[in-house]
Amino acid sequence: MNPFTYVHAHDQADALRRGGAADAKYLGGGTNLIDLMRETIERPATLVDVTGLSADIVELPGGGLRIGAATKNTALAEHRAVRARYPLVARAVLAGASPQIRNMATLGGNLLQRTRCAYFYDRAAHCNKRAPGSGCDAIGGVNRYHAILGTSGSCVASHPSDLCVALAALDAIVHTDRRAIPFTALHRQPGERPDLETTLEPGELIVSVELPVLDMRSTYRKVRDRASYAFALVSVAAALAVDAGRITDIRIALGGVGTVPWRARKAEDALRGRPPTEASFHAAADAELADAQPLAHNAFKSGLARRAIAAVLGELAS
Repeated sequence: MNPFTYVHAHDQADALRRGGAADAKYLGGGTNLIDLMRETIERPATLVDVTGLSADIVELPGGGLRIGAATKNTALAEHRAVRARYPLVARAVLAGASPQIRNMATLGGNLLQRTRCAYFYDRAAHCNKRAPGSGCDAIGGVNRYHAILGTSGSCVASHPSDLCVALAALDAIVHTDRRAIPFTALHRQPGERPDLETTLEPGELIVSVELPVLDMRSTYRKVRDRASYAFALVSVAAALAVDAGRITDIRIALGGVGTVPWRARKAEDALRGRPPTEASFHAAADAELADAQPLAHNAFKSGLARRAIAAVLGELAS
């Protein structure tokens, strides 16, 4: 690990002043950043601890919630309003990691965690995300956990977060010190620059996340190789409203299959106004996955995602 300076921000203004340097990084729970520093993938000269910033969960007029970026994942999942109104969020957090990590990890840090692609962590491998222009060994390598949607010839790494999938489905809003960002506009698909992972500007600080009102049944399901502390092969965050035998509103987002938290808008468009039947759900999943680009070891994800989408929507419609 390279030498670095650690400072604790007293307030938002102090964090912005210290975190504006090009070689500085904001530090939340450190559950991802410190690992990357140990592997010398991240080499900040200064760590600005922002865990002293707001961790409040505030009721908004009309029924939404505003969640401080320093809120710990455990506190988020256990909050009464989150569990009652946004069960997909609570379930995504609980599916995401071990209790020890949930007790440390923050909301803001969760949004900015980096891929767990083995080639990204292996400094002997070629990885455009870690070293732009070096190539991508995952494309021809062991790629069981990699993405099938939003990929490019430069990168096929999947996004690791469970919580981000739920927030994408909700149309959450990320508030920074400078602006409000629709959640689905926060993360970048890799294109030719997989090293540019978000639309945040240098030194920009995530302050809070706003959850809009959700007047639908919702849930989150994660399919993985083992029951605990494993990243998703496929995950589905969904919310559904049905009236008079027709789907009036629907939200679907996918994890494990995309290079970003994947909002399944094609599937949503295929289902609005349709009856909530298994045939409709499978047809919508097929529409979403029509552009999938499977690799040698992850072609099974298309079928798995199709079945998971249908199962989750069937549960919500029942």
